[in-house]
Amino acid sequence: MLPTFQAAYQYAIDNSDRLLTALQQHLLLVAVPLAIGLVVGLPLGLWSARSRLISTVMLNSFNALRVIPSLAVLFLAVPVLGLSFWSAVLALTLLVMPPILISTDVAFRNISPAIREAATGMGMPPVDILKTVEIPLALPVIIAGIKTATVEVIASATLAAFVGAGGLGAFIVLGFAAYDPAILLVGAVPVALLALLAEVGLSAVQRAAQAPGVRSAQG
Repeated sequence: MLPTFQAAYQYAIDNSDRLLTALQQHLLLVAVPLAIGLVVGLPLGLWSARSRLISTVMLNSFNALRVIPSLAVLFLAVPVLGLSFWSAVLALTLLVMPPILISTDVAFRNISPAIREAATGMGMPPVDILKTVEIPLALPVIIAGIKTATVEVIASATLAAFVGAGGLGAFIVLGFAAYDPAILLVGAVPVALLALLAEVGLSAVQRAAQAPGVRSAQG
């Protein structure tokens, strides 16, 4: 196994320009769907938490999306958007939406009504209640959903190579095609490291957001 890793390291050194370009493409394939997921998913999750009807319709719809493989969505997007970056973005955005939306819905829905009533009784307007009471209480659960979405999109962005969108998946595809595990590792190892960094980093952010005062209020 060690010679394979040595060969992978040498291949990465010899093709450092291609690897750097692939890494940049991969990070873009992660950042754009995540940004869209946050801009759309957070407000929808809040709206869903406020209405049982909207929650039922929206959560069931997005849960249904989770059973569709990302690769299937990717190929369904090709006839519309072609073999392009945006085909990959569409598939990956549909992947990140459910955990963000569901975690946001759960986070706000699980806040005790007594806390809202107390804030209202103190004369706080709804906007201030949302900003100073609800969001701090909901934040740790929301970050947990964002963490799940981030790790999933980092791994699934490798599929973008199938539609010519580049990324680290290009090395994985090339490694499979050439029956060369060293080339495969050049793509797989950075993806695993990125996912690990995202998991550790966002877990730290989640712990920081879970302040002692918030824990006691929720308890």
